[in-house]
Amino acid sequence: MPINAHPDYLNAEKEYLQAQTLEEKIEKLKNMISKAPSHKGAENLRAQLKTRLKKLQQQLEKSKKSGKPSKKGIKKEEMQVVIIGQTNSGKSTLLKILTNANPVISKIKFTTVQPIIGMMNYEDTQIQIIENPAIESDYYDRGLTNTADTILILVNDFKSIKEIEKKLDRAIGKKIIIVNMNSSGCEPEWRKIEARLRAKRYIDYVIICTKENLGIEELKEKIFQSFDRIRVYTKEPGKEKSSKPVILNPESTVKDAAEKILKGFSFQVKETKIWGPSSKFPGQKVGLKHKLKDLDVVEFKTR
Repeated sequence: MPINAHPDYLNAEKEYLQAQTLEEKIEKLKNMISKAPSHKGAENLRAQLKTRLKKLQQQLEKSKKSGKPSKKGIKKEEMQVVIIGQTNSGKSTLLKILTNANPVISKIKFTTVQPIIGMMNYEDTQIQIIENPAIESDYYDRGLTNTADTILILVNDFKSIKEIEKKLDRAIGKKIIIVNMNSSGCEPEWRKIEARLRAKRYIDYVIICTKENLGIEELKEKIFQSFDRIRVYTKEPGKEKSSKPVILNPESTVKDAAEKILKGFSFQVKETKIWGPSSKFPGQKVGLKHKLKDLDVVEFKTR
């Protein structure tokens, strides 16, 4: 990403990185090229983008000649969630409710035969959520689950929890148990399930009903909170803050934010102003070592 890139270019770049098929990548890359800076310092960038576009077009042409559809790739985003569960537990329905994905929903067992990707927008952040095929099927991707940041264990009954947990011995992500009730009107049953979860000392759990979208907002919040991250917005002098934040680890500094935007960018920063929870007053001038807090707004002035 160039130092003086316009926000339109940055948005185009993000859309390109989220593209899943060759066709989508080509379309988004063309948009990136049209939004790329035109000054002399960005000549190498424009050349690299055009070379990348040519390679993608060649790949697509080769794919068409072979008669095989372009395969979706899984590029791990900064915040990744994987939904796992047994067949017919409601994984596809939950993915559709939470994200922009439109998976095939069927009562037929093992309908999902490959991971399906969706993006959930929450609190100005985009969270990648992937439905893994049924955990007892041959299509289940164990590696995907093991490397995910957060794992949603979706079950319809209490006994399924232990069965699934046995297969998560190598998973490193935070686990959230989701009990999907078949009926929203059975309050005594809901209380019974919650009591059993507490008795077994489960802490991170949510009881939902996908049929009536009950418990979904609580689940979204639980997912968001599972990532120990802070959101920092950037702005140019005299302009409004960015619509989407930079995602950072707690205790990150102004320098970390600058380097997240572009490696080496912190060396170009001449002055920094800050608004938000970590500032003593609006527009406070701070140094690169200043520690940021969630929802801070940082203005970078370059040399």
